[in-house]
Amino acid sequence: MSRSVLVAWAIFLAGVALVVAYYFMTLPGGAPAEVRAERAEAGGPRLELTIDGEAQGKVVIELFPNIAPKHVERIVTLAREGAYDGVVFHRVIDGFMAQTGDVEFGKLGGDLRRAGQGGSRYPDLPAEFSKEPFVAGIVGMARSASPDSANSQFFIMFDKAPHLDGQYTVVGRVIEGMDVVNAIKRGTGPNGAVIGKPDVIVQARVQE
Repeated sequence: MSRSVLVAWAIFLAGVALVVAYYFMTLPGGAPAEVRAERAEAGGPRLELTIDGEAQGKVVIELFPNIAPKHVERIVTLAREGAYDGVVFHRVIDGFMAQTGDVEFGKLGGDLRRAGQGGSRYPDLPAEFSKEPFVAGIVGMARSASPDSANSQFFIMFDKAPHLDGQYTVVGRVIEGMDVVNAIKRGTGPNGAVIGKPDVIVQARVQE
């Protein structure tokens, strides 16, 4: 076999390897080995959400305190206070994500026109960006234009969104109930605002 043929085969096989690696990295929950190692060392609490509306059931989120300790602490604190109980999914974009967690303006039964603009009584948090990719089931913290503006709101991914990688803080991933997440009532328009009665977190509890 000539040298040129060997080189061609080497290039071809390298290309195949890259495609296979990309495929596994973009599977739901797929991540580089170093990221999986970070997850394995997490050993953090779990957040259990009971959801009602078009989606009904429980969602369990494994939190990543070693990746985003301040943000995880905030979510755990608010959940223990019952602050997330009764909070709606105010912004839901099909094929992208479902956003909730506005403990100030996002309570079911209140005036939801400002849902998405509020936060908790605690100060905003400094960014804790990581190498964890945004794929289906990943939970990230919502923020404004400032990287250091996350507070109480979070979102759950329906699909991968590489443009968010390294730009938003990842706090965990769904390990049970992704079927419930996928059933959450969708919003309309480019901003995903939910019209009518949105789905709601009936109860948020921390599992140690």
